Amino acid sequence: MRFDQLFLDDIRNRVSLTDVVGRRVTWDRRKSQPGKGDYWACCPFHSEKSPSFHVDERRNRYKCFGCGESGDHFKFLMETEGLSFPEAVEELAGLAGIAMPAPDPQAAKRAAKRNTLTDVCEMAARYYRHMFQSVEGRAAQEYVQRRGLSAETLNEFQFGFAPPGRDNLKKALMAKDISEAELIEVGLLIKPDDGRPSYDRFRNRLMIPIHDDRGRAVAFGGRTMDPDGQPKYLNSPETPLFHKGTMLFNAHRARQPAYEAGQAIVVEGYMDAIALWQAGMKGTVASLGTAFTEDQIMRLWKFADEPVICFDGDVAGISAAHRAVDRILPVLTSGKSFQFAFLPDGQDPDDVINAGGTSAMYGELEKALPLSEVVWQRESEHARIDTPERKAALEKAVEDLVGTIKDERVQKRYRMDLRLKLSNLFYEESRRNRGQGGGRDGGWRGPQGGNDRASLAKVEAPDTPAYGVERSFCTMCLMYPELFERHFERISQLTYSNELHSMFMAALVRIATDLAEGAVTQIYNKLDERFYQILQEAIVSSSGEEDGSKSSTLRRWDALTNRLQILKNDPPEDFVEMLFLNYADMLELRMLELELEHETRAMEQDLTEESWSRFQALQQDLSRRREECLRDEQELAERAAKMRSTKSSVLA
Repeated sequence: MRFDQLFLDDIRNRVSLTDVVGRRVTWDRRKSQPGKGDYWACCPFHSEKSPSFHVDERRNRYKCFGCGESGDHFKFLMETEGLSFPEAVEELAGLAGIAMPAPDPQAAKRAAKRNTLTDVCEMAARYYRHMFQSVEGRAAQEYVQRRGLSAETLNEFQFGFAPPGRDNLKKALMAKDISEAELIEVGLLIKPDDGRPSYDRFRNRLMIPIHDDRGRAVAFGGRTMDPDGQPKYLNSPETPLFHKGTMLFNAHRARQPAYEAGQAIVVEGYMDAIALWQAGMKGTVASLGTAFTEDQIMRLWKFADEPVICFDGDVAGISAAHRAVDRILPVLTSGKSFQFAFLPDGQDPDDVINAGGTSAMYGELEKALPLSEVVWQRESEHARIDTPERKAALEKAVEDLVGTIKDERVQKRYRMDLRLKLSNLFYEESRRNRGQGGGRDGGWRGPQGGNDRASLAKVEAPDTPAYGVERSFCTMCLMYPELFERHFERISQLTYSNELHSMFMAALVRIATDLAEGAVTQIYNKLDERFYQILQEAIVSSSGEEDGSKSSTLRRWDALTNRLQILKNDPPEDFVEMLFLNYADMLELRMLELELEHETRAMEQDLTEESWSRFQALQQDLSRRREECLRDEQELAERAAKMRSTKSSVLA
């Protein structure tokens, strides 16, 4: 529906933007100036500690100077509550006390038709509900009892039952003046092509209504009660009300809890979604058994920045995840992605909860793999790279896949991450061919002989005071490529006390610049072999597992997270960046200390007014930087303690 600009302006003028936004944020009293219509708060779209989200009441606009999000009243509701534009207009018009404009005649006719069809679906839902509660629904009642579904859940999701028989629903609704044509149009009846009478689509099935964003029944899912019945699950067909490619089961209930928790869970079937909802995981939706579409992906990002897609860990589940990857990559944007949780083979969410409770399910979700890792596993797991041609073929496949990402910044980060993985994979293959150990799957299997072990121990020994800081910083540059890119100029100027770290960062900078356009097949064997010692520590489990299994992959960052336990708590982005920059500060402090030592030795040889001034300036700069570094460390420690306390209370 199109809205007149004067109508939209009238809403903006009558409803205060600060009132709309104020439902989601707490205004910063020190920075805000209400008298000037100038308001500041921490951004509701990304994690931050200092307010960078600004509302200009006079211009009816908001903008975050941290993440770039901007818009007006309508955009804010669409982004924070997952509303469509017409829904946002309707809600704000109600707040303003303005009647919605009458639609054009054709639009009004279409809307009336949809409302009529929705009424038909609602009547069918009530009929199925009545049958479920009757004697005829006893088998369905026993089934849901075995599934452990509570009375509250059955009422909330309006469970019903379609009795056996050819035309029970047809007779019941046509007796209430619903036409046969309407029942066919909403998919409740099937009309044979050979002229035979129409009949009920759902027969002898447990019925679950599928609701639209307003909570209205627009379609149904039915599970057969016949042990030999096929298909086991049957959904309504595409209708004027129901479009599988745009809808998500339970979206109207999950939208707000998912946004508030910052986590959305996507499962394969509606029974899985219902089981998780009952267990308290309210931000759960189901994909209705279809491959993900762009519309569904965009809708899920309104729920959370990184929804977790939960699949069975069997071949079918992994294949479904791989299909989803191809749909997601082209529409990736900065700050938006997906994670994939693969349940133990043969188990669904209901099984996990029944066996170990909600904590067990959360435990599975915590093992979720980032999208980039799923992409890499899919492309590399079964690839043969024993010849130059096959290496080139794998690299081309990876490059082509990265090329489908339209967002240039995200594409650049994926390219660097996958190039590093390819380098390590090819390096390991060359080690194997030389008989020096290493794994075909690209995993680091540890030194295989006494000489290698001694060599590794020598370079691994923390022979410098800054060893831990330097190693953590090197690994964080790999783990958080967006920080490496954002602070690239500063990073490229740093120096390191450990030779291995110095060489590694030089190679990493080289990969990101001089060799950005070169082929990995021609790069990997030109890098210093010691480069891979940190690379392998970073991207492969430190547990010593040799099977390349999922459990091994899940511990990909063990070496870093065991050193920095707080990273296991999934801290917010601004905390990670603050920690990253604090390490950079400490490395720069060391550089200043070395410069001061050099200046002191120079003064011992030749004390001049100029050298004395340089010495004093360096001392003052060093003292100031030390104080700043100490303040940041204290703030990081306080925030880390608070995060640990919060996580402990949640788990309790």
